[in-house]
Amino acid sequence: MDTFERREKIIELMNQSNKPLTGKWLANNLGVSRQAIVQDIALLRASGHELIATSQGYMLPKSSVYNVCKRSLTCKHSERDMEDELMTIIDVGGRVLDVSVKHKVYGEFKGKLMIKSPIDIRKFIMNMNQKGAGALSALTDGVHIHTIEADSESILDDIERSLKEKGFLVQ
Repeated sequence: MDTFERREKIIELMNQSNKPLTGKWLANNLGVSRQAIVQDIALLRASGHELIATSQGYMLPKSSVYNVCKRSLTCKHSERDMEDELMTIIDVGGRVLDVSVKHKVYGEFKGKLMIKSPIDIRKFIMNMNQKGAGALSALTDGVHIHTIEADSESILDDIERSLKEKGFLVQ
């Protein structure tokens, strides 16, 4: 398989997958090094493919048969409340696309999360703990912004109400 065919195969595998694919998994399945996959991903992006890199791996954005509603919510809490905040969003029916902070000097920092289930939350927190990584919101005294996605505006309203009740929502 030449490099062009391999890149087509990467897109095909991502289109077929309902979850992010790690560079290691792609490398093993395509018989190349992880570094070759990283280079392929960079070249695919440069050629116009919208590939998303998450902490769980690479993925293509999925188009939906229904209109997806999105909302940005500003939250504030300690790092120990992160799991509770994320579970609140998921339990009500939302998906957490990303987290961003606005630093006074450096500007905006954004991290793709793509969290849609309790398993995703556990994996995310375990990954942070294993790598000794702190929350992005540590840069801004706990203040951060999530882009939340749900199947309706009423679900987003319920998420907002639930976060407010727990004291996580910044007004």
